[in-house]
Amino acid sequence: MLVTPSSSRTRPASCPRHPRSVDLEDATIAELEMIVGFDDDLAGEATRISNRLRGLSTQIHPDLKRVLGPRVQHPAVLTLLERFVSPAQIGRAGRRRLVPLLRPQTPRMAERLIEEIFTALDGQTVVVPGTDAAALIVPSLAVPLTAVLDQRKLLARRIQELLEAHPNGQ
Repeated sequence: MLVTPSSSRTRPASCPRHPRSVDLEDATIAELEMIVGFDDDLAGEATRISNRLRGLSTQIHPDLKRVLGPRVQHPAVLTLLERFVSPAQIGRAGRRRLVPLLRPQTPRMAERLIEEIFTALDGQTVVVPGTDAAALIVPSLAVPLTAVLDQRKLLARRIQELLEAHPNGQ
């Protein structure tokens, strides 16, 4: 607070005495900043969960990790990990059950992905200790990762709407 020679008190320019109205541009920018900040948090969470899933895959089935790891955020892979939580369950499900499960989310890649999965499953003949414990953890990670990615899609749509509505959006 500044004091002038006439001993009256004044406020700094950044703190007006009376609230001023916020125009549409300021409100849009404030909303964008808030949404983008939250999206940054969600991106970090998605990375953390994805890395945990990759780490589990490396511990129990390195060949399967090579197939699924780079695609762990793909909806088809997440559906697979939510439904069939261990390499043994994926193997028991068989190609015929997996194709209709994955095709809606990845029409062009479904059969190739399933072929790569079964090639990886055939490549490992040893069951690693801890595989059963990992089967309990995998869906607990795949479900929240799906939710986080869905939230990010919603935020992306809202960001797009705000940018298109903003006067300088073009």
